[in-house]
Amino acid sequence: MQRRAAAISVVFFLVIGAGAYSLIATASTPTIGFENPEYSLAQGDEFTVAGSEQTYTVSAITEEEESGGHGGGTTLVRSGEITYVNDSARFTETWDNGSTVTLDGTDWRVEVPNASDPSEATLVELRNNTAILMNDPNADNETITRDGQKYVVINGSELVPAAEYFPANETRTVAEGDSLTYDETQMTVATVESSGVTLEWFDSEENTISVGDEANVTIGGEKFLALFPDKSTLVLTQNYESYDRQTKEIDKFHETENGLWGVAIASFSMVILLIGMAFLPSRY
Repeated sequence: MQRRAAAISVVFFLVIGAGAYSLIATASTPTIGFENPEYSLAQGDEFTVAGSEQTYTVSAITEEEESGGHGGGTTLVRSGEITYVNDSARFTETWDNGSTVTLDGTDWRVEVPNASDPSEATLVELRNNTAILMNDPNADNETITRDGQKYVVINGSELVPAAEYFPANETRTVAEGDSLTYDETQMTVATVESSGVTLEWFDSEENTISVGDEANVTIGGEKFLALFPDKSTLVLTQNYESYDRQTKEIDKFHETENGLWGVAIASFSMVILLIGMAFLPSRY
């Protein structure tokens, strides 16, 4: 009698556990999707954002496996990159006060006047005096110092003051708004400050926007939700209401799934317990 009652109970819990497990096995996890997203793009696709003439390119879509940490297993992580070219990007170069710059093949020392609001600076030529001496067959290759003054030795004995022998250093003035060619680039003197001279120029620059799965991204001043439904597609949408609704449905699905797992585990555990109790010796 004891075993017959246990058998009936075992069948009962087996049916419940099997039913719960079958629901888990046959149910498919819902995924996030949008019927009419603003953009559905593949790698290499170009697009523009409303109100902007800037062209953007999906330069990369990647899929990588990441370890699941303490729980083991792996997770697929998708991401991408969007690039665009700014045709009028601003670049700057600063000449510090007292520094040396090479302009038109000549070295110059930057000298900013000691003023509260300077608007121009002076470039002082740095001549190679050693080269001048070596090109003069009548002069020694080095200057000498006598009583604190430098001299050039001519014909082995004649002393000529270095200030008279060497030509005066050339100077050049650069002011705010001046244009000049530096490092093979046409630049404009943007500002002159006591700390130095700032040059500016405009050129093309490629910029990259990193895109994460189910993450916000700002493109052309507009905020989008990015989604990678597969390893080759990038979806951009502003339908946040639909996204919130779908994520709640997915959370609810997982809650139900966890509950079914609990029922299945409890039922199968009860089956094992009942079978064990059915074979316990009876006491009279």
